[in-house]
Amino acid sequence: MVRIQFPDGSTLEVAQGTTVQKLTEQIDPQRANLAVAAKVNGVLVDLSAAIKADASVQIVTTQDEEGLQIMRHSCAHIMAEAICDIWPDAKLVYGPAVADGFYYDIDLDEPIRPEDFARIEEEMARIIKADKPFVRMEMSRSQALNRVNGDKYKIDNINRAPSDIISFYSHGDNGFEDLCRGPHIPSTGRAGSFKIMSVAGAYWHGDQTQKMLQRVYGTSWRNKKELDDYLHRLEEAKKRDHRILGKQLDFYSIHDDIGSGLILWHPKGSLIRHVIEGFWKEEHLKRGYDIIYSPHIATEKMYQRSGHLEKYADMMYSPMTIDKQNYYLKPMNCPAHYVIYNNKPRSYRDLPMRFCELGMVYRYEPSGTLHGMLRVRGFTQDDAHTFCTPEQLGKELDLILELMHFMMTTFGYTYKAYLATRPEKYLGTIEEWERATYELRQALERRGLPYEVDEGGGVFYAPKIDIKLIDSLGREWQGPTHQVDLQAAGRFDIRYVGEDNALHEPAIIHRTVLGSMERFIGGLIEHYAGAFPLWLSPEQVRILTISEKSNQYATGLQSKIKNANLRCGIDCSSEKIGAKIARTHSEKLPYMLVVGTKEAQTNAVNVRIRGYKETKNLSIEEFIGAAKRKVDNKEMDLML
Repeated sequence: MVRIQFPDGSTLEVAQGTTVQKLTEQIDPQRANLAVAAKVNGVLVDLSAAIKADASVQIVTTQDEEGLQIMRHSCAHIMAEAICDIWPDAKLVYGPAVADGFYYDIDLDEPIRPEDFARIEEEMARIIKADKPFVRMEMSRSQALNRVNGDKYKIDNINRAPSDIISFYSHGDNGFEDLCRGPHIPSTGRAGSFKIMSVAGAYWHGDQTQKMLQRVYGTSWRNKKELDDYLHRLEEAKKRDHRILGKQLDFYSIHDDIGSGLILWHPKGSLIRHVIEGFWKEEHLKRGYDIIYSPHIATEKMYQRSGHLEKYADMMYSPMTIDKQNYYLKPMNCPAHYVIYNNKPRSYRDLPMRFCELGMVYRYEPSGTLHGMLRVRGFTQDDAHTFCTPEQLGKELDLILELMHFMMTTFGYTYKAYLATRPEKYLGTIEEWERATYELRQALERRGLPYEVDEGGGVFYAPKIDIKLIDSLGREWQGPTHQVDLQAAGRFDIRYVGEDNALHEPAIIHRTVLGSMERFIGGLIEHYAGAFPLWLSPEQVRILTISEKSNQYATGLQSKIKNANLRCGIDCSSEKIGAKIARTHSEKLPYMLVVGTKEAQTNAVNVRIRGYKETKNLSIEEFIGAAKRKVDNKEMDLML
């Protein structure tokens, strides 16, 4: 007999050699059909695996994220078999699960086209209906090399495998088999609902000197409803693409004559940015930050000292020579903040000091990675650095998390927090890392903020709190990041005079709230689908006249609204009112004020509200008062 311990602390004795499948059926027969794998002593295994010694066991079901990934990886194998059935000359390279689905890299001279997807799906459906078991075979490395019959892709994968025990999985009537670490679902019938999504080119190991492979992507979900929901989200995401909406709503553009990855902010986009920057500055000043500005270039000596030339040279633009010195476009704002701090001696009485900057930085991103406003080469980073005593560090982290929460919820985001810990390669001592990580963890726990630990996810010089923003479609976006920097004080001789009259290194917190202004606003365009809340809309109100008889009244209304600091446009053209309304609707304005002779006689407006069918008749004073309150409170709902 062997002793099994479960995550809840309970135990069970079973016969040695009992499979995980039998164990699952014994402990919970009703949920056994949801199980796809298990963790035995922390290692993922198939349900067919035998338990040979005392072990801790955790059953993995399709409801778990790991179970869903196993199902997707298994679906990749099913797709690979289908492709090999249709194209017998196809050679398989590898097929992992990825976010929302899977892919397989295929070496095949005949191109796979979108019109072939239905054929692949039909063959996959046949394989799934057959409900064939996934069978694992284990052998030595030398046996595995003999088994693959000179297939260069398999030989490479076998040689790269970290274990000397190599595994293959087979299923299907035709003896389909592929090299794979596993685990897999018990049988093909458990593959869920799927769809082939796209095909693209991919080089083997990303090496452009190698043959171009075909990468076939698919998506897989637990059931048809989840699949349909996902496909619906994709359609919604296409409608919200900031590159399309940015052009349609005239927010920004990118031109080859200016340069790839460099944003031209048009008046409407600039106004959105202006409002956000004003909000950002106001909230930072309330919390005791000092706003600073730094140059766009600095000498080579600065970036040698900061370590950028050592660590980030491939992301920096080539230097320019001025007065026989090399100057670089700045890739980060940090060094300038440190120099400002060091401009004069600092005392413990001066701390904490909080510097913040909306600073333009430049980084060379490969052309293939550029993506509208989300991945650019020149962007404005909302950097801030707090210099404090070690005793003040916890309180300062609390202040940062409060500011982050206030700003993100004001923009309508929910978020997830991750604590990123010491990576394999790091600078500093283990004690420093443990102390800094402890302070970050305590700050998260004091706030009652749930978080996941990202083991080894810290940067080489600092542990950090990473925030992922959740948008209106449930997608995650890179958000604020808060780092306790362990290297800057030493590199820049940053000190303060303590109560003991000795010099000490301050704790330094490097953080962003918005991150890249370009990326943040690009994300907001998609989050709001271009329909910005009232306080952010570049044009908040537009007055539409029914006829030229009300033009004079409309002009007077516009002056009153503008004097109330609301952004108001006017359309007194000779077009019919239906055409004016349609055009304004397409521009996603919050409010349209339709006025004719009746409204002019009663000093009123007929208000059309974005997102609502009903209209409202209000006096101009009532409208201005209600709109002002919504702007001042930064409300999302437009109903008056």
